[in-house]
Amino acid sequence: MAAPQAPSPLRALAARALPYAPALAASGALGALCIRAVLDQAGRPALPLDDAFIHMQYARRLAEGGFFSFVAGEGYSTGATSLLWPVLLAPFYALGLRDLSLVYAIWALGLVFHAALAVETARLARPLAGPAAAAGAGAMCAGFAAFAWFAWSGMETVAFAWILTRTARLAAGLLEPAKGEAEAAEDIGQVAMPAGSDATPTGSAAPPIASAQLPSASAERPPAAVARALALAGFAAPLLRPEGALASLIAALALAVWAARPAPPSPLPASPPPTPSAPPRRGSAIARLLDRRLLVLAPLLGPLVVPALNLLLAGHSTSSTTTVKWLLGNPNYDGPTLRDALLQNIRLLVTDVLDGGQWTAVFLPEGSAAVIALGAVALAVAAHRRGRPAHAAIVAALALGALLPCTYLSFLWNRVRYVWPFAPAWLVMAACLARELGDAAQRVRRSLHYVTPLVAGAFAGALAARLPWAIHDLANSARAIDRQQVWLGRWAAQHLPEDARIGVNDTGALAYFSGRRTFDVVGLTTEGEARYWVAGAGSRFEHYEKLPPERRPTHFIVYPHWMACAPVLGRELVDATVEDQAILGGTTMIAYEARWDLLGSGALPVRSAPGERILDEVDVSDLESEAAHGYALEPLADQRNVAVALAAPESDAPGEVDRARAEIADGGRYYRAADRFVVHVDAPPAEARLVMRVASDDGAELAISVAGEEAGTVEVPAGTWVERAVPLPATRLAGATPIAITLRRGAGFHAFHYWIVGR
Repeated sequence: MAAPQAPSPLRALAARALPYAPALAASGALGALCIRAVLDQAGRPALPLDDAFIHMQYARRLAEGGFFSFVAGEGYSTGATSLLWPVLLAPFYALGLRDLSLVYAIWALGLVFHAALAVETARLARPLAGPAAAAGAGAMCAGFAAFAWFAWSGMETVAFAWILTRTARLAAGLLEPAKGEAEAAEDIGQVAMPAGSDATPTGSAAPPIASAQLPSASAERPPAAVARALALAGFAAPLLRPEGALASLIAALALAVWAARPAPPSPLPASPPPTPSAPPRRGSAIARLLDRRLLVLAPLLGPLVVPALNLLLAGHSTSSTTTVKWLLGNPNYDGPTLRDALLQNIRLLVTDVLDGGQWTAVFLPEGSAAVIALGAVALAVAAHRRGRPAHAAIVAALALGALLPCTYLSFLWNRVRYVWPFAPAWLVMAACLARELGDAAQRVRRSLHYVTPLVAGAFAGALAARLPWAIHDLANSARAIDRQQVWLGRWAAQHLPEDARIGVNDTGALAYFSGRRTFDVVGLTTEGEARYWVAGAGSRFEHYEKLPPERRPTHFIVYPHWMACAPVLGRELVDATVEDQAILGGTTMIAYEARWDLLGSGALPVRSAPGERILDEVDVSDLESEAAHGYALEPLADQRNVAVALAAPESDAPGEVDRARAEIADGGRYYRAADRFVVHVDAPPAEARLVMRVASDDGAELAISVAGEEAGTVEVPAGTWVERAVPLPATRLAGATPIAITLRRGAGFHAFHYWIVGR
């Protein structure tokens, strides 16, 4: 009897693609609605988040030959939170999709990943919940408004959700392979019955179906192929987003368990018979075992790629995004403050975000948290009943991944985009809940086989009911970005000189459409600026004083309240105001000429006496000066770090007033109860004074001590800043000398500058 002929590669490909056809059809219909809504509101292709244009700018620079440089000629930037997403976009730009035409390619990718995510979610749910509930999980995924919003947003969110879910499904399938057809049918209560039989197995969840319908995609692939696919997915996940390290860990653990198992014996060939003279090859068995163990390392290398690139090309392993957004790396949070912030974020996640509260009502029905909680219980029950503990553990780990964004300064940005990639696990848990409810109903009455699909369909319908609202919000947000950031980017291309350098706080569209060099004041795409943004506006102003003139922006296009650094904002040129929106950082974004004439204006006291010189100074808000003098900061000091420009302060120090400085600017820290620092004077001077530039809202009395010895007190009047001088015991000023300024009366004081002057 001849062996069955292997299918042709084309037929094999068609067979693998067939499960995606319904999902692609559903995603295509949904995508058509989203795109039409955007085109109707914006009048042209548009995207609802400025961050999408950051990816497009990186993609353009890749196509132009700049390896993850954001601005031409300025080298590598650590600001790309996703390496793979710009890499996927770059070929389309290279092929000629420029300007807004690139958005069509982005939308096409969104459609593909949206459909693929629905398929992967259904496949992940099937071993735990059976085919009917799994189909419901796929429907929930396809109709989930958050996935629809982000699939056509230009962001990597849905692609990342897909690779997380795929990694989870492959890992679970490797640890608990698909069962044989008869065993699988029995497991889900859907054994094919003999013709004419009306018997139904106890606990079945649906009418009998042919067992040929049961095998899943993973059943068709040998374990070695699944392991290779899992290793690749685990490696790639953190290249889509840093949180993908969770997928890398899941993949590595699954591969390690699989590698530790003895390899199954190879099936004996039917013909020809083995040659007696050919002994088994020991080397090939060792090589197979080695290959297995090497696969374990592949996912673990994924999280190291970006830090290694950063270290090699930027000189440090951390990314600018980590500096700006990650609580654990923020210097303004000590232990208790960090703990409180994390707990507050977790509380917000559980009580609002997961429950369809004010931050997620556009995507989730109210009360969703209860369904997720019950689904978690159903997941455990399903794992026990169907012998799938690894599947359940991996789904639970994926669901708990939603806690990772709680370590961010805020996870509410951009329609809570950091949380949604973990949502497929919630949908799998909802499918398990539907299955357990259906099985419970059948235990009461066997004819209630429709309860599982009915409950799963109800969940899918409740999620899909949010689609009209979400699609409207998507289109409205895209219109807002188009009318503000995109419009200002095109304005800059037409009205600013080609050598202009634009300071921005939303950097994507302004860089992509203007074609001008940008200076990211937040520091995401401009190396070295992130630490000053995190420290506060006063520290940024002090930092700008030290920047070489050629690095300073010639113009700013910013939200004034975000920039919070009025001393560097000059003449207004144009503004873009967009009402009726809820996505922008502000209603009005303004283009300014940069103003640098006030830099350094506050570097000296306003009065100086002949023969007197500055022995040391502490420039408050200047991070380098503060660090050099051990200036003590309290938690959340960034929130009281300001830059001000005012009339020159009244001073009681001896000497003449510098009339050329009628207005000065300085960075300062507000609402201080005490300032402590260490000054450095090489040798004791003949006489010395401390000159302080300070202010108080309601008036204050300050006590000054040198090396623990009180040196005097000063009165700070209510109102604007003043400069006050206090004589110091010169003999104590030798080497490193601690000085303390302590609030004796009043609610607090504002500190800007301290000088040790003497002869």
